Amino acid sequence: MTSKWFAPLLILAAFSGWLAASLFSGLTWLDTTTAIVQSSFLAALRMIIVPLIFFSLFSGVLQLRAAGAMGRLAGVTVAYYAFTSAIAITIGLIVVFFIHPWTAYPPLAEIPPLSSGLIDAEAGGVASLIGNLLNSMLVNPFSALAELNILGVLTTALLFGSAAALTLPTNSRWPALLEELTQTIYTCARWVLTTLPLGIFAITYQLTDRIDLNTLVSLGHFAGVVFGATAIHGVIVLPLIAWVLAGVTPLQLARAISQPVLTALMTSSSAATLPLSMTTAEEKLGVTRNKAAFVLPLGATINMDGTALFEGIAVIFLAYMFGVQIDAGSVIIIFLITMLASAGAPGIPSGSMAGLQVILLAVGIPLEAIGLLLLIERPLDTFRTAVNVEGDLVGALIAEKWS
Repeated sequence: MTSKWFAPLLILAAFSGWLAASLFSGLTWLDTTTAIVQSSFLAALRMIIVPLIFFSLFSGVLQLRAAGAMGRLAGVTVAYYAFTSAIAITIGLIVVFFIHPWTAYPPLAEIPPLSSGLIDAEAGGVASLIGNLLNSMLVNPFSALAELNILGVLTTALLFGSAAALTLPTNSRWPALLEELTQTIYTCARWVLTTLPLGIFAITYQLTDRIDLNTLVSLGHFAGVVFGATAIHGVIVLPLIAWVLAGVTPLQLARAISQPVLTALMTSSSAATLPLSMTTAEEKLGVTRNKAAFVLPLGATINMDGTALFEGIAVIFLAYMFGVQIDAGSVIIIFLITMLASAGAPGIPSGSMAGLQVILLAVGIPLEAIGLLLLIERPLDTFRTAVNVEGDLVGALIAEKWS
Protein backbone atom coordinates (compact mmCIF):
# COMPACT_ATOMS: atom_id res chain seq x y z
CA MET A 1 0.00 0.00 0.00
CA THR A 2 1.57 3.32 -1.06
CA SER A 3 1.26 6.49 0.98
CA LYS A 4 -0.54 8.13 -1.97
CA TRP A 5 -3.59 5.91 -1.49
CA PHE A 6 -3.32 5.50 2.28
CA ALA A 7 -5.51 8.41 3.43
CA PRO A 8 -8.24 7.91 0.77
CA LEU A 9 -8.42 4.24 1.71
CA LEU A 10 -8.89 5.13 5.38
CA ILE A 11 -11.70 7.54 4.49
CA LEU A 12 -13.32 4.87 2.32
CA ALA A 13 -13.04 2.36 5.20
CA ALA A 14 -14.62 4.84 7.62
CA PHE A 15 -17.48 5.58 5.20
CA SER A 16 -18.03 1.86 4.57
CA GLY A 17 -18.18 1.21 8.31
CA TRP A 18 -20.76 3.97 8.75
CA LEU A 19 -22.82 2.68 5.82
CA ALA A 20 -22.72 -0.91 7.10
CA ALA A 21 -23.79 0.21 10.56
CA SER A 22 -26.64 2.24 9.10
CA LEU A 23 -27.94 -0.64 6.98
CA PHE A 24 -27.07 -3.78 8.98
CA SER A 25 -26.68 -2.68 12.62
CA GLY A 26 -29.24 -5.28 13.73
CA LEU A 27 -27.17 -8.26 12.57
CA THR A 28 -25.72 -9.95 15.65
CA TRP A 29 -22.89 -11.67 13.82
CA LEU A 30 -21.73 -8.39 12.27
CA ASP A 31 -21.87 -6.61 15.64
CA THR A 32 -19.81 -9.38 17.23
CA THR A 33 -17.30 -9.59 14.37
CA THR A 34 -16.61 -5.86 14.26
CA ALA A 35 -16.23 -5.79 18.05
CA ILE A 36 -13.61 -8.55 17.85
CA VAL A 37 -11.78 -6.83 14.98
CA GLN A 38 -11.80 -3.52 16.84
CA SER A 39 -10.41 -4.98 20.08
CA SER A 40 -7.75 -7.00 18.21
CA PHE A 41 -6.65 -4.03 16.14
CA LEU A 42 -6.36 -1.73 19.16
CA ALA A 43 -4.43 -4.44 21.04
CA ALA A 44 -1.98 -4.66 18.12
CA LEU A 45 -1.52 -0.88 18.20
CA ARG A 46 -0.80 -0.94 21.93
CA MET A 47 1.66 -3.77 21.38
CA ILE A 48 3.71 -1.92 18.77
CA ILE A 49 3.43 1.77 19.65
CA VAL A 50 5.64 1.79 22.78
CA PRO A 51 8.69 0.04 21.26
CA LEU A 52 8.16 2.06 18.10
CA ILE A 53 8.42 5.40 19.89
CA PHE A 54 11.19 4.19 22.25
CA PHE A 55 13.56 2.99 19.54
CA SER A 56 12.71 5.88 17.20
CA LEU A 57 13.58 8.48 19.84
CA PHE A 58 16.64 6.54 21.10
CA SER A 59 18.02 6.23 17.58
CA GLY A 60 17.19 9.86 16.84
CA VAL A 61 19.26 11.08 19.81
CA LEU A 62 22.25 9.07 18.56
CA GLN A 63 21.81 10.55 15.08
CA LEU A 64 21.95 14.02 16.61
CA ARG A 65 25.29 13.03 18.14
CA ALA A 66 26.60 12.47 14.61
CA ALA A 67 25.09 15.79 13.58
CA GLY A 68 26.82 17.39 16.57
CA ALA A 69 30.09 17.00 14.72
CA MET A 70 28.99 20.06 12.73
CA GLY A 71 29.17 22.11 15.92
CA ARG A 72 27.38 25.44 16.01
CA LEU A 73 25.18 24.69 12.99
CA ALA A 74 23.70 21.64 14.70
CA GLY A 75 23.17 23.53 17.96
CA VAL A 76 21.41 26.44 16.32
CA THR A 77 19.25 24.15 14.19
CA VAL A 78 18.10 21.88 17.01
CA ALA A 79 17.48 24.85 19.33
CA TYR A 80 15.34 26.54 16.68
CA TYR A 81 13.31 23.40 16.00
CA ALA A 82 12.67 22.83 19.72
CA PHE A 83 11.76 26.50 20.22
CA THR A 84 9.26 26.69 17.35
CA SER A 85 7.68 23.34 18.26
CA ALA A 86 7.15 24.59 21.81
CA ILE A 87 5.58 27.78 20.46
CA ALA A 88 3.26 25.80 18.17
CA ILE A 89 2.04 23.54 20.98
CA THR A 90 1.55 26.54 23.27
CA ILE A 91 -0.51 28.34 20.61
CA GLY A 92 -2.68 25.27 20.15
CA LEU A 93 -3.31 24.80 23.87
CA ILE A 94 -3.97 28.51 24.50
CA VAL A 95 -6.37 28.75 21.56
CA VAL A 96 -8.30 25.63 22.58
CA PHE A 97 -8.43 26.90 26.18
CA PHE A 98 -10.37 29.99 25.08
CA ILE A 99 -12.11 28.71 21.94
CA HIS A 100 -13.87 25.35 22.20
CA PRO A 101 -17.32 25.70 20.58
CA TRP A 102 -17.86 21.93 20.53
CA THR A 103 -18.59 22.02 24.27
CA ALA A 104 -22.03 23.39 23.37
CA TYR A 105 -22.90 19.88 22.13
CA PRO A 106 -23.06 16.66 24.13
CA PRO A 107 -19.99 14.36 24.12
CA LEU A 108 -20.06 10.80 22.85
CA ALA A 109 -19.29 9.25 26.23
CA GLU A 110 -21.88 8.53 28.90
CA ILE A 111 -19.70 9.74 31.79
CA PRO A 112 -19.82 13.44 32.84
CA PRO A 113 -18.05 15.72 30.36
CA LEU A 114 -15.44 18.37 31.08
CA SER A 115 -16.21 21.71 32.62
CA SER A 116 -16.81 24.64 30.29
CA GLY A 117 -13.26 25.86 30.78
CA LEU A 118 -11.86 22.50 29.72
CA ILE A 119 -9.06 22.63 32.30
CA ASP A 120 -9.61 21.96 35.98
CA ALA A 121 -8.17 24.73 38.10
CA GLU A 122 -7.58 22.45 41.08
CA ALA A 123 -4.26 20.76 40.30
CA GLY A 124 -3.39 19.79 43.86
CA GLY A 125 -0.63 22.36 44.23
CA VAL A 126 2.55 22.94 42.26
CA ALA A 127 4.69 20.70 44.47
CA SER A 128 2.25 17.82 44.18
CA LEU A 129 2.02 18.30 40.42
CA ILE A 130 5.80 18.25 39.98
CA GLY A 131 6.06 15.21 42.23
CA ASN A 132 3.47 13.30 40.22
CA LEU A 133 5.23 14.15 36.97
CA LEU A 134 8.61 13.03 38.31
CA ASN A 135 7.08 9.81 39.63
CA SER A 136 5.68 9.10 36.18
CA MET A 137 8.94 9.96 34.43
CA LEU A 138 11.50 8.29 36.66
CA VAL A 139 10.34 4.69 36.79
CA ASN A 140 11.75 1.26 36.03
CA PRO A 141 12.09 1.11 32.22
CA PHE A 142 10.56 -2.36 32.03
CA SER A 143 7.64 -1.28 34.20
CA ALA A 144 7.10 1.74 31.94
CA LEU A 145 7.03 -0.52 28.89
CA ALA A 146 4.70 -3.06 30.49
CA GLU A 147 2.30 -0.51 31.96
CA LEU A 148 2.21 1.78 28.87
CA ASN A 149 3.61 4.64 30.95
CA ILE A 150 4.32 6.85 27.95
CA LEU A 151 6.01 9.64 29.91
CA GLY A 152 8.31 7.07 31.51
CA VAL A 153 9.09 5.47 28.14
CA LEU A 154 9.99 8.83 26.57
CA THR A 155 12.13 9.81 29.57
CA THR A 156 13.97 6.48 29.46
CA ALA A 157 14.62 6.82 25.73
CA LEU A 158 16.01 10.34 26.18
CA LEU A 159 18.20 9.42 29.16
CA PHE A 160 19.58 6.25 27.62
CA GLY A 161 20.06 7.90 24.23
CA SER A 162 21.88 10.87 25.76
CA ALA A 163 24.08 8.60 27.88
CA ALA A 164 24.93 6.48 24.84
CA ALA A 165 25.71 9.58 22.79
CA LEU A 166 28.17 10.78 25.45
CA THR A 167 29.69 7.38 26.26
CA LEU A 168 30.01 5.33 23.07
CA PRO A 169 33.17 5.82 21.00
CA THR A 170 32.85 7.12 17.47
CA ASN A 171 33.62 3.69 16.01
CA SER A 172 31.04 1.89 18.15
CA ARG A 173 28.68 -0.51 16.38
CA TRP A 174 25.82 0.22 18.79
CA PRO A 175 24.34 3.17 16.82
CA ALA A 176 24.14 1.03 13.68
CA LEU A 177 22.65 -1.85 15.68
CA LEU A 178 20.03 0.41 17.23
CA GLU A 179 19.19 1.82 13.81
CA GLU A 180 18.68 -1.73 12.54
CA LEU A 181 16.44 -2.50 15.52
CA THR A 182 14.48 0.67 14.79
CA GLN A 183 13.99 -0.38 11.18
CA THR A 184 12.84 -3.80 12.40
CA ILE A 185 10.23 -2.15 14.60
CA TYR A 186 9.18 0.02 11.64
CA THR A 187 8.62 -3.14 9.61
CA CYS A 188 6.41 -4.58 12.35
CA ALA A 189 4.52 -1.28 12.48
CA ARG A 190 3.95 -1.41 8.73
CA TRP A 191 2.48 -4.89 9.13
CA VAL A 192 0.07 -3.57 11.74
CA LEU A 193 -0.79 -0.54 9.62
CA THR A 194 -1.70 -2.73 6.65
CA THR A 195 -4.72 -3.77 8.74
CA LEU A 196 -5.59 -0.13 9.52
CA PRO A 197 -8.46 0.14 6.98
CA LEU A 198 -10.06 -2.98 8.45
CA GLY A 199 -9.61 -1.62 11.97
CA ILE A 200 -11.06 1.75 11.01
CA PHE A 201 -14.05 -0.02 9.42
CA ALA A 202 -14.74 -1.84 12.68
CA ILE A 203 -14.18 1.25 14.84
CA THR A 204 -16.51 3.36 12.69
CA TYR A 205 -19.15 0.61 12.76
CA GLN A 206 -19.02 0.48 16.57
CA LEU A 207 -19.13 4.28 16.89
CA THR A 208 -21.92 4.95 14.41
CA ASP A 209 -24.75 4.61 16.91
CA ARG A 210 -23.14 7.43 18.94
CA ILE A 211 -22.42 9.76 15.99
CA ASP A 212 -25.16 12.21 15.05
CA LEU A 213 -25.50 15.67 13.50
CA ASN A 214 -24.19 17.31 16.68
CA THR A 215 -21.02 15.23 16.44
CA LEU A 216 -20.46 16.31 12.83
CA VAL A 217 -20.97 19.94 13.82
CA SER A 218 -18.45 19.48 16.63
CA LEU A 219 -15.96 18.08 14.11
CA GLY A 220 -16.50 21.16 11.95
CA HIS A 221 -15.82 23.41 14.93
CA PHE A 222 -12.69 21.43 15.73
CA ALA A 223 -11.46 21.83 12.14
CA GLY A 224 -12.07 25.58 12.33
CA VAL A 225 -10.08 25.92 15.55
CA VAL A 226 -7.20 23.91 14.07
CA PHE A 227 -7.17 26.00 10.88
CA GLY A 228 -7.20 29.22 12.89
CA ALA A 229 -4.42 28.18 15.26
CA THR A 230 -2.31 26.84 12.38
CA ALA A 231 -2.77 30.13 10.52
CA ILE A 232 -1.56 32.06 13.57
CA HIS A 233 1.65 30.03 13.63
CA GLY A 234 2.21 30.01 9.87
CA VAL A 235 1.13 33.56 8.97
CA ILE A 236 2.24 35.47 12.08
CA VAL A 237 4.74 33.60 14.26
CA LEU A 238 7.11 32.08 11.70
CA PRO A 239 7.31 35.21 9.49
CA LEU A 240 7.91 37.30 12.62
CA ILE A 241 10.78 35.00 13.64
CA ALA A 242 12.29 35.28 10.15
CA TRP A 243 11.97 39.08 10.27
CA VAL A 244 13.44 39.55 13.75
CA LEU A 245 16.21 36.93 13.63
CA ALA A 246 17.13 36.85 9.92
CA GLY A 247 16.09 40.27 8.60
CA VAL A 248 13.68 38.85 5.98
CA THR A 249 10.35 40.70 5.90
CA PRO A 250 7.08 38.72 5.83
CA LEU A 251 6.42 39.82 2.23
CA GLN A 252 9.88 38.75 1.08
CA LEU A 253 9.46 35.41 2.86
CA ALA A 254 6.04 34.80 1.32
CA ARG A 255 7.34 35.46 -2.19
CA ALA A 256 10.38 33.25 -1.70
CA ILE A 257 8.70 30.19 -0.20
CA SER A 258 5.40 30.22 -2.10
CA GLN A 259 6.34 27.33 -4.41
CA PRO A 260 7.44 24.78 -1.76
CA VAL A 261 4.52 25.72 0.52
CA LEU A 262 2.01 25.22 -2.30
CA THR A 263 3.69 21.94 -3.20
CA ALA A 264 3.36 20.83 0.43
CA LEU A 265 -0.34 21.73 0.31
CA MET A 266 -0.81 19.56 -2.76
CA THR A 267 1.30 16.57 -1.69
CA SER A 268 0.85 16.60 2.14
CA SER A 269 4.46 15.41 2.35
CA SER A 270 7.47 17.27 3.70
CA ALA A 271 9.75 14.62 2.18
CA ALA A 272 8.25 15.02 -1.30
CA THR A 273 8.73 18.78 -1.04
CA LEU A 274 12.34 18.52 0.15
CA PRO A 275 14.10 18.89 -3.27
CA LEU A 276 12.12 22.05 -4.04
CA SER A 277 12.72 23.36 -0.52
CA MET A 278 16.48 22.96 -0.92
CA THR A 279 16.44 24.75 -4.28
CA THR A 280 14.34 27.56 -2.81
CA ALA A 281 16.62 27.93 0.21
CA GLU A 282 19.70 28.28 -2.01
CA GLU A 283 18.34 30.40 -4.84
CA LYS A 284 15.74 32.61 -3.17
CA LEU A 285 16.76 32.77 0.49
CA GLY A 286 20.52 32.86 0.02
CA VAL A 287 21.28 29.85 2.20
CA THR A 288 24.56 28.12 1.39
CA ARG A 289 24.27 24.61 -0.01
CA ASN A 290 26.00 22.77 2.84
CA LYS A 291 23.78 24.40 5.46
CA ALA A 292 20.59 23.75 3.48
CA ALA A 293 21.67 20.14 2.98
CA PHE A 294 21.90 19.70 6.75
CA VAL A 295 19.02 21.80 8.08
CA LEU A 296 16.21 20.88 5.67
CA PRO A 297 16.48 17.05 5.72
CA LEU A 298 16.77 17.18 9.53
CA GLY A 299 13.73 19.45 9.67
CA ALA A 300 11.72 17.10 7.46
CA THR A 301 12.37 14.44 10.13
CA ILE A 302 12.08 16.20 13.49
CA ASN A 303 10.54 19.64 12.90
CA MET A 304 6.77 19.16 12.91
CA ASP A 305 5.29 22.45 14.11
CA GLY A 306 1.95 21.98 12.38
CA THR A 307 1.69 18.38 13.55
CA ALA A 308 2.50 19.30 17.15
CA LEU A 309 -0.11 22.08 17.12
CA PHE A 310 -2.74 19.76 15.64
CA GLU A 311 -2.05 16.98 18.15
CA GLY A 312 -2.36 19.32 21.13
CA ILE A 313 -5.78 20.58 20.03
CA ALA A 314 -6.93 17.11 18.93
CA VAL A 315 -6.23 15.60 22.36
CA ILE A 316 -8.29 18.28 24.13
CA PHE A 317 -11.13 17.80 21.62
CA LEU A 318 -11.13 14.01 21.92
CA ALA A 319 -10.92 14.23 25.71
CA TYR A 320 -14.17 16.19 25.72
CA MET A 321 -15.88 13.94 23.18
CA PHE A 322 -15.00 10.81 25.17
CA GLY A 323 -15.58 12.30 28.61
CA VAL A 324 -11.97 12.18 29.86
CA GLN A 325 -11.20 14.80 32.47
CA ILE A 326 -8.23 17.07 31.68
CA ASP A 327 -6.66 18.94 34.60
CA ALA A 328 -3.59 21.18 34.77
CA GLY A 329 -1.28 18.20 35.24
CA SER A 330 -2.69 16.54 32.14
CA VAL A 331 -2.09 19.71 30.12
CA ILE A 332 1.59 19.70 31.13
CA ILE A 333 1.86 16.02 30.20
CA ILE A 334 0.21 16.76 26.83
CA PHE A 335 2.73 19.56 26.22
CA LEU A 336 5.78 17.43 27.08
CA ILE A 337 4.70 14.32 25.20
CA THR A 338 3.55 16.28 22.14
CA MET A 339 7.00 17.88 21.96
CA LEU A 340 8.72 14.50 22.01
CA ALA A 341 6.16 12.58 19.93
CA SER A 342 6.20 15.15 17.12
CA ALA A 343 10.01 15.02 16.95
CA GLY A 344 10.15 11.23 17.24
CA ALA A 345 7.29 10.46 14.87
CA PRO A 346 8.26 7.40 12.79
CA GLY A 347 8.88 7.92 9.09
CA ILE A 348 6.07 5.64 7.93
CA PRO A 349 2.60 6.25 6.44
CA SER A 350 0.30 7.75 9.08
CA GLY A 351 3.30 8.59 11.26
CA SER A 352 1.46 11.53 12.83
CA MET A 353 -1.28 9.10 13.85
CA ALA A 354 1.33 7.09 15.75
CA GLY A 355 2.36 10.23 17.62
CA LEU A 356 -1.26 11.01 18.46
CA GLN A 357 -1.73 7.47 19.80
CA VAL A 358 1.13 8.06 22.24
CA ILE A 359 -0.57 11.14 23.67
CA LEU A 360 -3.98 9.48 23.87
CA LEU A 361 -2.51 6.57 25.82
CA ALA A 362 -0.76 8.97 28.20
CA VAL A 363 -3.94 10.82 29.21
CA GLY A 364 -6.31 7.83 29.15
CA ILE A 365 -8.30 8.52 25.98
CA PRO A 366 -9.40 5.35 24.13
CA LEU A 367 -7.50 4.71 20.90
CA GLU A 368 -10.70 4.29 18.90
CA ALA A 369 -11.14 8.06 19.31
CA ILE A 370 -8.77 8.48 16.36
CA GLY A 371 -11.46 7.07 14.08
CA LEU A 372 -13.55 10.16 14.79
CA LEU A 373 -10.97 12.44 13.14
CA LEU A 374 -10.74 10.63 9.82
CA LEU A 375 -13.55 12.59 8.15
CA ILE A 376 -11.58 15.84 8.40
CA GLU A 377 -8.00 14.69 8.99
CA ARG A 378 -6.96 14.86 5.35
CA PRO A 379 -7.58 18.60 4.68
CA LEU A 380 -6.07 19.44 8.07
CA ASP A 381 -3.01 17.38 7.15
CA THR A 382 -2.34 19.49 4.05
CA PHE A 383 -2.21 22.74 6.01
CA ARG A 384 -0.06 21.44 8.84
CA THR A 385 2.38 19.98 6.30
CA ALA A 386 2.64 23.40 4.66
CA VAL A 387 3.45 24.94 8.03
CA ASN A 388 6.03 22.21 8.65
CA VAL A 389 7.78 23.08 5.37
CA GLU A 390 7.60 26.81 6.12
CA GLY A 391 9.18 26.18 9.51
CA ASP A 392 12.01 24.21 7.89
CA LEU A 393 12.77 27.04 5.46
CA VAL A 394 12.74 29.64 8.22
CA GLY A 395 15.09 27.33 10.13
CA ALA A 396 17.48 27.37 7.17
CA LEU A 397 17.43 31.17 7.28
CA ILE A 398 18.17 31.20 11.02
CA ALA A 399 20.99 28.70 10.59
CA GLU A 400 22.53 30.78 7.80
CA LYS A 401 22.36 33.92 9.95
CA TRP A 402 23.47 32.58 13.33
CA SER A 403 25.76 29.62 12.67
